[in-house]
Amino acid sequence: MILVTGGTGLLGSHLLLKLVEAGHSVRAVHRKGSELKRVEKVFGYYRKDATELFNAIEWVVADINDIPALEIAFKNITHVYHAAALISFNPGDYKKLQKINPEGTANIVNLCSTNNVQKLCYASTIGAIGRSIDGSMASEETPWTPLEANVYGLSKHAAEMEVWRGSQEGLPVVIVNPGVIVGPGFWDSGSGTLFTTARKTYGYYPPGGTGFISVHDVVTMMIELMESSIKNERYIAVAENWTYQKILGEITQELGIKPPTRELKFWQLEMGRWLDGLKNLFFKSGRTITKSHIRSLKNRQIFDNRKIKDELGFEFSGLKDEIRFCCERLREGNL
Repeated sequence: MILVTGGTGLLGSHLLLKLVEAGHSVRAVHRKGSELKRVEKVFGYYRKDATELFNAIEWVVADINDIPALEIAFKNITHVYHAAALISFNPGDYKKLQKINPEGTANIVNLCSTNNVQKLCYASTIGAIGRSIDGSMASEETPWTPLEANVYGLSKHAAEMEVWRGSQEGLPVVIVNPGVIVGPGFWDSGSGTLFTTARKTYGYYPPGGTGFISVHDVVTMMIELMESSIKNERYIAVAENWTYQKILGEITQELGIKPPTRELKFWQLEMGRWLDGLKNLFFKSGRTITKSHIRSLKNRQIFDNRKIKDELGFEFSGLKDEIRFCCERLREGNL
């Protein structure tokens, strides 16, 4: 039986669909009060028998820091996909990030080892990939430095260290490092905000850019790696290195609205960061614009995806088809 953590998120919900479509016995953990209906709704984007497939999943209430509940969830498990994480770039969430991402991952790794799990796949982030200092492409071998990392990247790198610890103790593992994952159904977070922001036609776009990938590519990569003989390796999951102007332009084109034409200046971003700090000071709203955000926009990193192509023969699908599908769902009012 396969265990999936993080099944109520964008990546996890698409992973669950792919696994049950293939006929696997799947158990998924979720926190009490999480939105399971959203997962079923995502299934409905692709399948008429969405409810039947959703009901094929064995759901277990468990937090990744709740060891007794996890011990129950791990019964008869042979393979684990660990996609659960707290995603936050707010420095004020540093302690929460450390508690959930590294410590939660350590719990998963320990239970995998205790229960003789055959293989673990960990969904990390390109934020845990080292940054090149000369403008060259970053690869899986680029040395890591915490100096340029945001709090989320720091926590995911620490979580990767727990996964590597497990590999040294004899647990077969694979790690994927996705860029911004593009997919439908989660319009209030992650790449979903690109679509909702583009629809508001502000006219501005951020400078810089990053790596992007379809959610289906990430899912396919994870499953193929788990079903292969590959172990104790990590892979960058980036289909395209696009600017923010490029992806917002593609989205607005599909939505049939005017694309953004004015680039935000760095002085505007710095002013926004200052105002954001004041807002957080008085209203405890959390930071949304930080120094690390602006630094990453100034120093755009290009990511090399050749390793997964060379070692697995993996072929990335086009982002434009994924963007078109997302825009169709958005126009249908599937928020």
